[in-house]
Amino acid sequence: MCFLCACLAEKMVTREIHNPFLRKFAEYGMITISIWIMVVGIYFFKFPNNFAFGGVTGFSTVFAKMTGWSAGDFTFFVNTGLLIVGFMFLGTDVGVKTVYASMLMSFSLSALERFCPLFGPLTKEPLLELIFAIFCPGFGSAVLFNIGASSGGTDIIAMILKKHTSMNIGSALLLVDLTSVVMAFFVFGPTTGLFSILGLMAKSLVIDDVIENMNLCKCFNIICDNPEPICNFIIHELHRSATTYTAEGAFTHHNKTVIMTTMKRVQAVKLRNYIRKVEPTAFILISNSSEIIGKGFLTN
Repeated sequence: MCFLCACLAEKMVTREIHNPFLRKFAEYGMITISIWIMVVGIYFFKFPNNFAFGGVTGFSTVFAKMTGWSAGDFTFFVNTGLLIVGFMFLGTDVGVKTVYASMLMSFSLSALERFCPLFGPLTKEPLLELIFAIFCPGFGSAVLFNIGASSGGTDIIAMILKKHTSMNIGSALLLVDLTSVVMAFFVFGPTTGLFSILGLMAKSLVIDDVIENMNLCKCFNIICDNPEPICNFIIHELHRSATTYTAEGAFTHHNKTVIMTTMKRVQAVKLRNYIRKVEPTAFILISNSSEIIGKGFLTN
């Protein structure tokens, strides 16, 4: 499921949009869709089951039970307060995208509580609802992280701690999340507490898996006799580059040309089909890579 959704997110990647206005519009469109996906998981599956993992919304679940406030309103006030604190300690490092995402999530949760109230879980299957409570926010968070944004909340606390202390940002986030999970044991009992621990562990795996699949590229080593048409296709049709060198077959001792190139998955399918058409005897090695370092690759 993570792979399929990552492929969908890859279709929405804005790096190939060259017009600045359209690129900015696409970025905020992705942020909006990602936040709404997160809101669906939080409001319809996380809040009704009292799953207390995942930053501010995890704390909101616990404090809503303790104080009688609605979880959505608590999320709104805490996110707003954290944004103010973030501007005080971090200045413009908070980022416009994070402010937009945080406010959109807060308003969306509050609006759903008023216009679509829930009085209990949607089903009688807590494990099924836990899956959606993990996956929807996890997928949305992964898309946000991948475009340089976040939903705010405890991410701002982690950024402050990173800037003003020696604490690692990952450790800071884990400490905050663990606190809400421990509180869930005392407020909701061991069953909900254990579900929250499971959610906390699984969410990080979902985020990592989705980000890796969104950034997945295909690395080609093509051993062929006639490199010219293949290189022309890579450069002029796929708008990528390639490296070529001459090699010798160990058995036949015939000279061959090896073409090395790297591209996105959609482009890789086109290249593979083209090679099969123009040189069916070419030997192709294809490997996966989720991290490519090199000038120009990520911006093309």
